[in-house]
Amino acid sequence: MNIIPTTIPDVIILEPKVFGDERGFFFESFNERVWRQLTGLDTTFVQHNHSRSTGGVLRGLHYQIQHPQGKLVRVIVGEVFDVAVDIRCSSPTFGAWFGTHLTAENKRQMWVPPGFAHGFCVTSEHAEFLYLTTDYWAPEHERCIAWNDPDLAIEWPLAAEPTISAKDREGKRFKEADLFP
Repeated sequence: MNIIPTTIPDVIILEPKVFGDERGFFFESFNERVWRQLTGLDTTFVQHNHSRSTGGVLRGLHYQIQHPQGKLVRVIVGEVFDVAVDIRCSSPTFGAWFGTHLTAENKRQMWVPPGFAHGFCVTSEHAEFLYLTTDYWAPEHERCIAWNDPDLAIEWPLAAEPTISAKDREGKRFKEADLFP
């Protein structure tokens, strides 16, 4: 597995070694020992989620203000533009965002650490992805920052107005959001 650094040092891309031929392919999508050796992180994943969205869906910048979740995200069908925003006030990259295309073809995974908001938009007809989380979903602690906040200026690859949920339409501006110390 290769580690690809990003513009935000705490966010990383993992690229597996894929073995394949005309019969199909195989790759190890997660190995705790390799994860710890390559990242230096002693992370325990407690929840494994599977999500499917149609093209044009944009999920806003979600996070849990208490019980923050780290997420290891992988697309298994289609393509998404996946985004992490550093919302740790004490961080040297506070307010910075990083986005990348995760696809079933490139098999890459993105590590979104606790203390980051996470969002995506589906850039294919539909997409399915899996993500491991370091803490359980706690809806009472979930927060949302507006996906189109001009202070963040995320460059979403949108061809048209996205389909968003009611919760995402009510996302707070970055400067008004509950943030991490």
